[in-house]
Amino acid sequence: MHIFAKTAATAVALTLGAASASAEGKLVIYHWFEYIPQELLDKFTAETGIEVTMDTYDSNEAMLASLKAGGMGTYDVAVPGDYMVAIMIGEGMLDEVGDGELKNKGNIAPEWADPSFDPGWKHSIPYQWGSTSFMVDTAVYNGDIDTTDILFDPPAALSGKINMLDSQGEVLAMAALHLGIPQCSSDREQLKAMNDMLQNAKTHWASFNSDTAKEVLVSGDAAVGQIYDGFGAKARAERGSLKYAFPTQGYVAWMDNVVLLKDAPNRDSAIAFMDFLLMPENIAAVSNYARYGSGLSGVGEYLDPELASLPESNPPASAGPAVFIEVCDEATQAVYDQIWTNVKK
Repeated sequence: MHIFAKTAATAVALTLGAASASAEGKLVIYHWFEYIPQELLDKFTAETGIEVTMDTYDSNEAMLASLKAGGMGTYDVAVPGDYMVAIMIGEGMLDEVGDGELKNKGNIAPEWADPSFDPGWKHSIPYQWGSTSFMVDTAVYNGDIDTTDILFDPPAALSGKINMLDSQGEVLAMAALHLGIPQCSSDREQLKAMNDMLQNAKTHWASFNSDTAKEVLVSGDAAVGQIYDGFGAKARAERGSLKYAFPTQGYVAWMDNVVLLKDAPNRDSAIAFMDFLLMPENIAAVSNYARYGSGLSGVGEYLDPELASLPESNPPASAGPAVFIEVCDEATQAVYDQIWTNVKK
């Protein structure tokens, strides 16, 4: 799930007391919006006595900017996406989890045992995984939606009715798929083509919004919206004419992760929370709420049966590849940052 978008750090003070538990510590979480059930935080407090406060953000880039602007030393854990974990490790923003500190680490599924963005899970644990694509209101447009043309060269019926995520990573990765070029291209002609294509495409877009990506589709304010698959499943439940697209050109895959921040003021509480989320029944509660997959083994018995058949989680054979967002070298990233700035003007 990641612009230097406005931070949605609304300081949602979720101070979670439990009558039966006396507070033994505190935990300050920096988390995506609408991504963890209140009941699970209540359970953590009841079991540990640790009081939880949570602030929220709406993109990986917004989180990074906020932490760099003074958030380090304030929060204990955050929940960045795969590529952002690699960036934060490179910038020295994460603490290392010592061997044996997480007694439930063995619950991580074999297929996620050694991720390229954090080999050996030295700084993080898996949280949820899914995809980013877009939804179309089929009551407005009933043509082929499984193409990135819907976003970047839309039919007249959809022009001016498109909401894009306020997320540099997702937008530019989808743009690269649309053009059939590498994500971290240094080819001047390819970069110019991307910039020109995006400048034309944005004349068809009505808005950039991540935190209301579901609401604008459900309300009908947008007929197309870039969105995460679990958020899309929730949108479809409220407006049945919405359909999640799996473009033939490809779509974005991601894994969000709980990271231990450098200078965490409540490090012991952070480790306790990470270990709590490594229990299958606890992370399953997140999946049931958010409608995404987890990175743990043994969760099946705790999951809503409906999750296995969600259309947003089951790409057809015609779908293009699911690609993770890549981390570019500094010089190349500077060019992409400028392209994004041009898009947002």
